[in-house]
Amino acid sequence: MTNLEKYDKMFLDSFPVTKEELPGLKYRGILAWDSVGHMELMSAMEETYGISISTPDLLDFSSYEKGKEILAKYGVEL
Repeated sequence: MTNLEKYDKMFLDSFPVTKEELPGLKYRGILAWDSVGHMELMSAMEETYGISISTPDLLDFSSYEKGKEILAKYGVEL
C-alpha cells in the first residue's frame, strides 16, 4: 500500500465519506471531523507514518489537501 493509499484510508476509516469526497474535505466541514475526530486522525497519522506532528501543524491541518503539505514537511511522500 502506498503512502497516499494509507492517507486516504485513514480519512475513509475515520469519517463517513467516500474516496470521491476527499478532495475539498475540510476540518469541521462534516460533523464527524470535529475536535475529537481531528485528534483521532492525527494520532492515526503519527502511528502510520512513524512521525510526531507538532502542535502548530496539528492546528494547521485544516483540510485533506493541507494535510498532504504538512506531511511532506515530515518527509512523508504521498
